[in-house]
Amino acid sequence: MTTDLTVEQVAVGAVCLLVLLWVWRAGARRARAARDAARSGARLLSLTGRVVFTAGAIVGVQWLVLTHPQVSGWAVVAVLGLPALFASFTLTRALTVTTVDMPRKRGGRR
Repeated sequence: MTTDLTVEQVAVGAVCLLVLLWVWRAGARRARAARDAARSGARLLSLTGRVVFTAGAIVGVQWLVLTHPQVSGWAVVAVLGLPALFASFTLTRALTVTTVDMPRKRGGRR
């Protein structure tokens, strides 16, 4: 039993294959965009967590030193000055854009 394919059947099959490939590529593009968006959001949450942890550590050390009356003046200066330096460094990193995630354009360099 042999079946002969007509030109119309081959054309319909080719069009169906092209549509299937187009839908698959569009889905892959959407998945890649969602992955990149999730990754940049995770970076922000990770940085926020580090800032909150550092602030908590600074407050804890300051509270310990300042609540003890027998502490010298230099210890008070150190406990107020050094954490201010750490906080300024952390805030500078948090507010500075270090990477720019630009979507790749078709035909661009890789």
